[in-house]
Amino acid sequence: MRKTRSLEQWCNIIEEQQASDLTITEFCQQRALSKTSFYAARSKLNTESSRFVQAKVTKHVAPTEQQQPITLAIGSVKISLPPTMPVAYLSQ
Repeated sequence: MRKTRSLEQWCNIIEEQQASDLTITEFCQQRALSKTSFYAARSKLNTESSRFVQAKVTKHVAPTEQQQPITLAIGSVKISLPPTMPVAYLSQ
């Protein structure tokens, strides 16, 4: 029998799979899930929600040691920024 799941349920299922050491195929087989439905839900969640989450600073802490540069790595490209880079510049 076909079961309809909400996007919130699929989000939880996808998080469970990512936390497990199982491949998607193994995970879906163990839970009697359709791989096609799993991939469709994952794709829909990825397009509906951005992978970027706005963070909120809740507590400012004075550094106790020398700050390291900020390094961003995307694939084989690495960009290093000084630790004193203004937050306003980074948020643009």
